[in-house]
Amino acid sequence: MSEHRILNSALESDSTTVEELAGLPGMRILDASQNQFESLTGLLPSPPVDVLAEPQRWIHYPWRHSLVKLLGPRGFRTLRLDRNRNKITLSEQERMTELRVGVVGLSVGHAVAHTIAIEGLCGELRLADFDVLDLSNLNRVPASVFDLDINKTTVAARRIAELDPYLKVVTHPEGLIASSMDTFMDGLDIVIDECDSLDAKLNLREAARSRGIPVLMETSDGGILDVERFDLEPTRPLLHGLLGDLDARSLADITPEQKAPLAARILDPTKLTPRMLASLPEIGVSLSTWPQLGSDVALGGASVAAVVRAFGLGTPPPSGRARINLETHISAIVDF
Repeated sequence: MSEHRILNSALESDSTTVEELAGLPGMRILDASQNQFESLTGLLPSPPVDVLAEPQRWIHYPWRHSLVKLLGPRGFRTLRLDRNRNKITLSEQERMTELRVGVVGLSVGHAVAHTIAIEGLCGELRLADFDVLDLSNLNRVPASVFDLDINKTTVAARRIAELDPYLKVVTHPEGLIASSMDTFMDGLDIVIDECDSLDAKLNLREAARSRGIPVLMETSDGGILDVERFDLEPTRPLLHGLLGDLDARSLADITPEQKAPLAARILDPTKLTPRMLASLPEIGVSLSTWPQLGSDVALGGASVAAVVRAFGLGTPPPSGRARINLETHISAIVDF
């Protein structure tokens, strides 16, 4: 779970806790709640009376050594997401809170989870990754040097908590392993695969297929977006059948050199971008792993969020693959 605390200013016990926290040496106090309330009251149409009367909250962010005063959860959500209207209507936005979304792999997955959170597209996020943030991740993960050596799920959860402290975020810093599979997967509406391990990809899909959970995956080279509707197709081959009969056990502990041709089968070598295609033989030789760009990862976050939004709106796509290749579109720019 996230590390922040939500304290209700209308409760005596919470008010006492706020006073104690505020008295700690170096505690930073941020209170822009009056401006927030004025913005809330100025919305069109005017929010319901019970939303305007909602008690404000103090949020304690221990990693920031800060207390921040905010509108209550309903007012906060109403004001924060007001500019979504009417691309997402109020009733649609409310329905989004029923969605529970899991993200496995918090490099590209960090961008995915944050974009889903920023649009208010779910009511619960579950994040799984065993890895810690490395300096080499900062070419594509929107974190900072203050986050180095911290588990990636914690880094993402903290960033989301600073965006929306009321959104439920559950972290699995052990990653998606057998002992945590049920806890992570049960009750999800969508699971998003952004992990590197091929055996983990198959394990995830086996668990999702058995539960009827659709799987989304974005692969940054050429903007590959995959949708597997196990909710509609309970016998659908994993990964569109691109790995044939290979199972998760046969892929455990393979080397990067062995992984490269299998990854190419998933991505279709004939459609890889020229620079990625040229990079594949160099993996394990002159390259530690495959290259990824921050702009591609940001696009992946937007692409997956758009599919999650479609599920929330009741217009989800079928199983299949799309390529949202910005380089192709940019190369086709013409003067008008």
